Amino acid sequence: MSHVLAPEILRDYDIRGTVGRNLAAADAWAVGRSFATRVRGVGGRRVALGYDGRTHSPMLAAALAEGLAAGGVDVVRIGLCPSPMLYYAAHTLEVDGGIQVTGSHNPKEDNGFKMVLQRASFYGDDVRDLARLSAAGAWSEGAGGIVDADVADAYVARLTEGQSGGAFRIAWDCGNGAAGPILERLVRHLPGEHHLLFTQIDGEFPNHHPDPTVEANLADLKALVAAEGLDFGVAFDGDGDRIGLVDGRGRVLYGDEILAILAQPLLARFPGAAIVADVKSSQAVFDRITGLGGRVVMGRTGHSHMKALMAQTGAPIGGELSGHIFYGDGWYGFDDALYAAIRLIDALHRSGTTLAALRDDLPPRRATPEVRVAVAEAEKHAVVDAIVAALERDGACVDRTDGARVTTADGWWLLRASNTEAALTLRAEGRDAAGLARLTGAIDGYLAAAGVTPPARASS
Repeated sequence: MSHVLAPEILRDYDIRGTVGRNLAAADAWAVGRSFATRVRGVGGRRVALGYDGRTHSPMLAAALAEGLAAGGVDVVRIGLCPSPMLYYAAHTLEVDGGIQVTGSHNPKEDNGFKMVLQRASFYGDDVRDLARLSAAGAWSEGAGGIVDADVADAYVARLTEGQSGGAFRIAWDCGNGAAGPILERLVRHLPGEHHLLFTQIDGEFPNHHPDPTVEANLADLKALVAAEGLDFGVAFDGDGDRIGLVDGRGRVLYGDEILAILAQPLLARFPGAAIVADVKSSQAVFDRITGLGGRVVMGRTGHSHMKALMAQTGAPIGGELSGHIFYGDGWYGFDDALYAAIRLIDALHRSGTTLAALRDDLPPRRATPEVRVAVAEAEKHAVVDAIVAALERDGACVDRTDGARVTTADGWWLLRASNTEAALTLRAEGRDAAGLARLTGAIDGYLAAAGVTPPARASS
């Protein structure tokens, strides 16, 4: 027996597709068989399994468990949970790996699998190897057991361990995603006043889509902060590994700005430490970290790449523009928006100031938000390659860490293929408004020359 996985669901740092089109129970079963084979190959026997709140996640999780067990691996089911709780289980239970069934921030029709093997990210060639094993039917055999484990209380207790206080008035928006029930438990252990939005899990996402990188999705949070005069607001994505923030004045903080704020107390403790940031992050934030005595390490976008870079550099913290925050100091190196929120409360308490004041201290910048342009999955990498070739012919200054980050006298712009969607992601940051206009004009020109319609954009 063998099974062919659709090539387009094999992302660089996880597996993600659309249920009913290129992802079904048979695919989940085959992924389980292949992952079990890899686990057995390193002498492992047990895998933790969790799933998010999407309507089809229980079905996929059940098929995945059957595939893992058929491959001779014992499955430890931790149930419906945010992705960071699965990562926590993979680090603290007696297991050899973990899989979370999740579509993260993608549209509600999408789903997929995030994987950990021996407490390390499972990505890139490892993901492609699962497809190879599946197509060949080169699977381990066995009859693993399936048991349940409740780690929620231990996870919440670990989140609050060492929390030093800070009686803030905070709004929280879970967007009907998987973080809701854990947040309800968590705030009972926190000082201050807490106003909760949309904590009931609903895979239809009836209030707004759970992606805090899109400012429109923060409208309810902003309104609550304003109506109640709260200190700040926190938002989570669908599986609880991305954080979004709104300060007391209703201003959105993006992930790189959150990183700069959270890095400040760490650099006071660890002068000269490496701080990991992704290629989409602001040069202004890089300059801020350098000014605080840190050493910026720029890496590829993607939770698996960032976790690997955190481990390589020993960085106390890392972050992405998208709101993934990774703590090495006091945590396990994986992205956890709930833990990042706890550390933010702690940092604000220790600073004696407000989130709005800390945002005011950040260097001013003139930048676009992250913009996504739909491009067919089979074509997006070819489009990037064509634009890179054109840039090289033009003698541009191009950093190829991830896609193309182009530096000019006006600032920089970035174009890369999304690893979670059939899209290109774009961003630009100028030294002033005129420079930003020239940068976005350059992007539009290269896109048009490659046969892609440029997007409508507004600076922020």
